[in-house]
Amino acid sequence: MNKPIHDNKINRVLLKPRFKMERQESPDVIIDKFKDEFATGTCAYCSKIIDHHIVIDVPKEEDHFWSPQLHIEVEKNEENKTIVKGLFGPKPQVWTLFMFIHFAVAVAFMVFLVIAYTRWNLKRDYSFALTMSIALPIFWVILYFLGQLGKKKGYRQMLELDDFLTKVLEK
Repeated sequence: MNKPIHDNKINRVLLKPRFKMERQESPDVIIDKFKDEFATGTCAYCSKIIDHHIVIDVPKEEDHFWSPQLHIEVEKNEENKTIVKGLFGPKPQVWTLFMFIHFAVAVAFMVFLVIAYTRWNLKRDYSFALTMSIALPIFWVILYFLGQLGKKKGYRQMLELDDFLTKVLEK
């Protein structure tokens, strides 16, 4: 992760780095730039444009489980400038899967902690519940590092999406 995105505003800890830019063009002009680029038959990127939201995916032939997605929101501010907000992140399916697993691990951790405490109070064997109460936070840390690994694996594609964004905005 050596190359900065937008003056090193990428957050290296978060799984979903964000950025924000000010532009002089109106939101409609910026949206039209993307529509024109996607309308050419040479654009390799898949996209969806809904109102002032643009979602850009990597080309299908380069797509893998960890491939990032760029979500852009274009809005006008009070000074008649346009704010372009961007969010690099995993596809919604991957993000939902990770959040579900995190939630399941958190619930299981609490359940095993309660079971361990209850069995300890009742002077019964609580070794399995205690083992699970120790193992689940370790699994949580492993999940975090898997997310970081996925972010690193998709970083080159994230840079390509960023270059594409810059190219379209500079037209």
